[in-house]
Amino acid sequence: MNPPDERTRELLRLIPQVNELADQVMSAEEASHLPKQVVLDATRRVLDSARASILAAQNEAPSPAGLDITALAGEVVSEARNALRPHLRKVINATGVVLHTNLGRAPISRGALEAAMEVSSGYCNLEYRLDEGERGSRQEHFESLLCSLTAAEGALVVNNNAAAVLLVVAALARGREVVVSRGQLVEIGDSFRLPDIMSQGGASLVEVGTTNRTRLSDYSNAIGPETALIMKIHQSNFRIVGYTEEVPLRELVELGEQHFIPVVEDLGSGSLVGLAPLGLAGEHTAAESIAHGADLVTFSGDKLLGGPQAGIIVGSKEYVKAVREHPLARALRVDKMTVAALEATLRDYLDPDRAFSEIPALRMLSEAPESVRLRANRLKRLLDRSKAGRFDCKVVPEVSRAGGGTLPTAEMPTYCLSLTHATITCAALEERLRLGDPAVLPRVKDDRILFDLRTVSDGEVPVLAKLIATIA
Repeated sequence: MNPPDERTRELLRLIPQVNELADQVMSAEEASHLPKQVVLDATRRVLDSARASILAAQNEAPSPAGLDITALAGEVVSEARNALRPHLRKVINATGVVLHTNLGRAPISRGALEAAMEVSSGYCNLEYRLDEGERGSRQEHFESLLCSLTAAEGALVVNNNAAAVLLVVAALARGREVVVSRGQLVEIGDSFRLPDIMSQGGASLVEVGTTNRTRLSDYSNAIGPETALIMKIHQSNFRIVGYTEEVPLRELVELGEQHFIPVVEDLGSGSLVGLAPLGLAGEHTAAESIAHGADLVTFSGDKLLGGPQAGIIVGSKEYVKAVREHPLARALRVDKMTVAALEATLRDYLDPDRAFSEIPALRMLSEAPESVRLRANRLKRLLDRSKAGRFDCKVVPEVSRAGGGTLPTAEMPTYCLSLTHATITCAALEERLRLGDPAVLPRVKDDRILFDLRTVSDGEVPVLAKLIATIA
């Protein structure tokens, strides 16, 4: 890089000192609420940026106007406010993907939220038995509920389903072998591969069958003196179609009983209610897995179940006890907010009708297309009344998806508001929506913005309309 010329050196001399600019900012009424350290950090970033801009443009004689201390103070205030803005914040999900992994999966119910707030705002009996006046276990708050809902003998909850699989393998198969179909060794989100998670439990995987076909004889031939578990694993977000074959759980259970080997089923997303009446066939419930004889069943709390992030283990009292007593169980345990939210969610499942009305994920998955269309029409009316600008919008039929590694081929009929602008490109619209407050994530299709109203709540419709109007 060439040394700065005289003009550049003159501009560099105009840059105020950090303390001088910070004091200027702190003396302004609009910045009186800003923490001093935040202002100092923002001041350094603004001055560093100004210095870098001058040096980068030294041959183009930049104007000194932007180096006025008042102008720089305004930049510092803006930078400081951005620094104080929460990084994790609300997003309006208009993608139509109900269990959107990148957007936090299932939104929890109002009852679950209130329960978490109640126990977090003070003390609670997380590990204390009020009726006996002695120490208890955090697992006691939902174990009986899970046993009732699945007909299992025992239950344990950890912080996610990958942890549940890890813990089961570590407790029951460390130093031994786990037999699993090759077609079920999936890679889940963020490049985590299930074989890697299981091997961290200290077991050796014995892969049987081929990618598309695995027979009962493949499992039988793989069983030996070191076999500790037979596992059946949900294929998560993909399906193999065509020339395929897999062994039903009931047959694996019979094989396990012949050799006195426990059978574990990882349901992945897992459900406590049947979804076939909704046209979402292919997912059996945890209760059905227990009824078919699985010794342990693992599944997530924040996907189809619609609760907080958790990994749920249900099954034989003997094996649940062995898993609970493993040292990793403490490292993977859930906190009081998760305990409260999960308990509230499970209580809703005691009445399936209530579960479908109160749990947002189930409500969205089961909502009739006509109901979604009414919400889309409402959004269109609000935009029409706002006279927001040169928008072309119409309500169109589309399809939504379950998401969250669940039912990857299932589609639900839905309605979207399709939108374009006379002068703003589709890409620019998407960016402005994404950077809004709150942020909005729509779909983009055929150079149009699609707002899928299946995943937009009634209360979010006027907020969404106002954001769109503001962009115009």
